[in-house]
Amino acid sequence: MFKKILAVFVCLALLAPSAAAADTSALTEENITTEYLSDDLLEPYSDAAAEAETVLELNAKSAVLMEKSTGRVLYEQNPHERLAPASITKIMSLLLIMEAIESGKITLEDTVSASEHAVSMGGSQIWLEAGETMTVDELLRAVAIGSANDATVALGEYIAGSEEAFVNMMNERAAELGMENTHFVNCTGLDAEEHYTSAYDVALMSRELIMHDLIKQYSSVWMDSLREGETQLVNTNKLVRFYEGATGLKTGTTDEAGYCLSATAERDGMELIAVVMGSDSGNNRFNSARKLLDHGFANYVKVSPSVEMSEIPPISVTGGVESSVPVSEINLETVLISKGMENSVTAQIDVPESVEAPIAAGQQIGTVSVMQGDEVLSQTPISAARDIEKMTFSNALWILLQKLFGA
Repeated sequence: MFKKILAVFVCLALLAPSAAAADTSALTEENITTEYLSDDLLEPYSDAAAEAETVLELNAKSAVLMEKSTGRVLYEQNPHERLAPASITKIMSLLLIMEAIESGKITLEDTVSASEHAVSMGGSQIWLEAGETMTVDELLRAVAIGSANDATVALGEYIAGSEEAFVNMMNERAAELGMENTHFVNCTGLDAEEHYTSAYDVALMSRELIMHDLIKQYSSVWMDSLREGETQLVNTNKLVRFYEGATGLKTGTTDEAGYCLSATAERDGMELIAVVMGSDSGNNRFNSARKLLDHGFANYVKVSPSVEMSEIPPISVTGGVESSVPVSEINLETVLISKGMENSVTAQIDVPESVEAPIAAGQQIGTVSVMQGDEVLSQTPISAARDIEKMTFSNALWILLQKLFGA
């Protein structure tokens, strides 16, 4: 027994060093007429129209096609030019409304009373009267489906206290989203000096808006009604009815802006945002947006790569109470690639031969890079699954005693 105890202290002596080491003008797009019910206003849908093109013939001053999950721009034309946005301004208004609902600041059942200011908007409206009350849900339908200016202002005032305060919130949110070519003067999109945005910025705020699934319950509706059927709503976005997978999002038209549209659609798990600004007619904006969406769906696909845990080599631990560190399950991000290139995607594992203790659970100890040739499409950290303590004199003694006496 004396020899065993002596051996313990000899071992500890040897271990000690390492343990220390829209819109008042004539172009009020939201004036609802029977033309919205005509099937021949848009070119018939055909997959043949979705051919890969390097240059798309678009009737627009500027345009952007963006994929939602990655934010990757798939096509652009004068993307950062500052232009009047008309009612696609309401995308930001709707974003703040969605955020107010999800934060619990307001609810869909809340009752909102229309102010004198809200009912004075003109342009696209549901003809609210001062003091008239509607629920947040009803006003949302009026904004998202009918592009109602009076309903937009009423909701903005309800959230922020005044339209001016709400517009300040809009500009602050735009700055947070990196919308460098945007400045809002009102929450409706009525033409005003220094009220502008860009196609790229519209894509950014559209992407943020459709992160909230609730908006699609409104923006994808073709027809609805308010006031027990007395007020009819027809979606100003014809693509909701005529384009496969369309989910929204917002139209806009004024004399200064021309015809604008942010169109969203989803197919096979991929969501696209097509922004068109400054078209010369309503049909041209829809057909230009269709070309953008067709281009995206025809030429790109989302791929979900995976890596087997057995492919990750053992990672040894230096100066720790354990000789190696286990890693957490790895879920790689979905990536967007050109169709036909699915087999070219590979996962590259990068881990060190050893890691020095102490190690905390969740600590990054390596990386998995999803590659297409030499291009890095995404990177996912490899993390430690549990804590690994640093070897000290006391825990070294305890470990040795356990081994010697079978404890």
